[in-house]
Amino acid sequence: MENKQSDIGMTIQELKKLRESENKVEFKEAKKGYNFAGGSHTDPKDRRRCVLGYVVALANEGGGLLVFGIKEKKGSPHEIVGTSYEQDNLGKIEDEIYKRLSIRVKITELFEEDKRVVVFQIPSRPVGQFLQFEGAPLMRIGDSLRFMSNDEMRQILEEKAPDFSAKICEELTFEDLDTEAIALMKAGYAQKQENPTFETLPDNQVLTDLGLIENGKFNYAALILLGKREALRKYLPNAEVIIEYRLDHSMIPYTARKEFQESLFTAMDKIWAYINQPASNPLLHVRHKFTIYDIHAFDEDVIREAVLNAIGHRLWNDLSSVVIKQYPDSINIINAGGFPNGVTKDNILTVSSKPRNKRIMEVLEKTGQVERSGQGVDKMYYICLMEGKPLPDYSQTDDYQVDLQLQAKIVDEAFYLYLKEIQNSRKDKLNVFDLLTLNKVRQGISTDLPDSSVEKLQKEGLIKSQSSADRKFVLGDLYYEIAQQPAYIKEYRINDLKIIADCFEKANEVVMSVFVDAFGSNLSRMQIKYLIAKLEEERLIIKSGLGRYTKYNVDVSIDAKNSILKQFIDILSK
Repeated sequence: MENKQSDIGMTIQELKKLRESENKVEFKEAKKGYNFAGGSHTDPKDRRRCVLGYVVALANEGGGLLVFGIKEKKGSPHEIVGTSYEQDNLGKIEDEIYKRLSIRVKITELFEEDKRVVVFQIPSRPVGQFLQFEGAPLMRIGDSLRFMSNDEMRQILEEKAPDFSAKICEELTFEDLDTEAIALMKAGYAQKQENPTFETLPDNQVLTDLGLIENGKFNYAALILLGKREALRKYLPNAEVIIEYRLDHSMIPYTARKEFQESLFTAMDKIWAYINQPASNPLLHVRHKFTIYDIHAFDEDVIREAVLNAIGHRLWNDLSSVVIKQYPDSINIINAGGFPNGVTKDNILTVSSKPRNKRIMEVLEKTGQVERSGQGVDKMYYICLMEGKPLPDYSQTDDYQVDLQLQAKIVDEAFYLYLKEIQNSRKDKLNVFDLLTLNKVRQGISTDLPDSSVEKLQKEGLIKSQSSADRKFVLGDLYYEIAQQPAYIKEYRINDLKIIADCFEKANEVVMSVFVDAFGSNLSRMQIKYLIAKLEEERLIIKSGLGRYTKYNVDVSIDAKNSILKQFIDILSK
């Protein structure tokens, strides 16, 4: 038995112990041969299961081994069956793969007694490129080959793009930098590092310490953070922030417009000052007992974090500028490039931050301009929740741009007061995930709540349900005292009754699917059906028809003076 190391760096005995899912290896019996490039198959799925298909998939996964003559089985070692694949012709196969895919695959023969094994050593795809077989970018899943997702392809394409902000701007000189911006950066650096002597250090030393000078040359981070207007216009004209103010969302022409093309360290205060004008960022007032609380329509920390993130995460090879669209009721902050690698609308609070312009974000963090990596979005969510406002909205973001919308309106004054009183009374403050859970409960949502937060909040009486088995939560008693409304009428949550009543306000007859859509993620379908059945027993709702033809009518006398919800509450209160 041949047991020496081969050109692949392992013995045949070691090869037999590999696992497909863990070791980037694909085993095929291929006793008499194996289809090279799709053969006579017409179904694309069948055509992909060929040598070129697996070479493409393994290369896209970072490289691996395609092995003929070994039968894969659960556990190990695998069974050697031997193969007669392309005997005396492997060199031509290597040449053909290179001709078609432009990657060099080395093919090696191994032997166990009289059984021959053929091993394809497949390198990783080139950085920033994915390979395709007949137009399909492939990856493995189980025994089949699948298309790569758009997100997987985008992540690969972005690998090739180095940190633009760390790239040297060849002609940039110290004279192109704004001395005021350098002073502001040094002051922030000294304060953040709690070392006042940093302000007295020579400029070149601080610029070098912060990675803005390398081998005597300035990079684009230095230009963006510290460059004079003339230098920005010359070397990076899209390094600007444009603010457009409109009185109404339907307006096409802007009411006012301002362009900021100067060093980021000097521009940020001016950007905030422009947004923070009394007429466009008024104070909102929340009265509770004898106290009036003032809240700006747009919070300074939220705006600063959002604008700096837009600049730090933007795609600079896109010629568009960062645009801020301000309205009386909202602000949209738009930057080119979509989310960075691995970040989505759903995981933005939990995924590790991956800035496109790492050097810029490092300097902003070290000088106290942004939160520690990965915490800036948390901060925006936290402040919006604490102010009783809607969450930051990324729903209009796509692969080409990030579009963040921030709302001005306080949607629930009682919730704002509830959180304010809770947090002021606590030594260990509730975190953003606890606040998100409270906000969902406020809206009547009882599904997909994190168990850790639910357990903590229940234990402290900040949320509750009617029984230990009931997962339909309401906020703690304090909220309803502030709101001056009950949590329940009999066993019914007011929120649930409101959703049912709203359905009947829109139509006299309602089918079950309308209720399901209206509740969304608030309740499961089974919980909705149970609720409707209980309201039938109360004679608030009348059912007619059977099966898919079932319809529901409201069984209250229509009184134009009172809403259906008010009539529900009046009847249940008797």
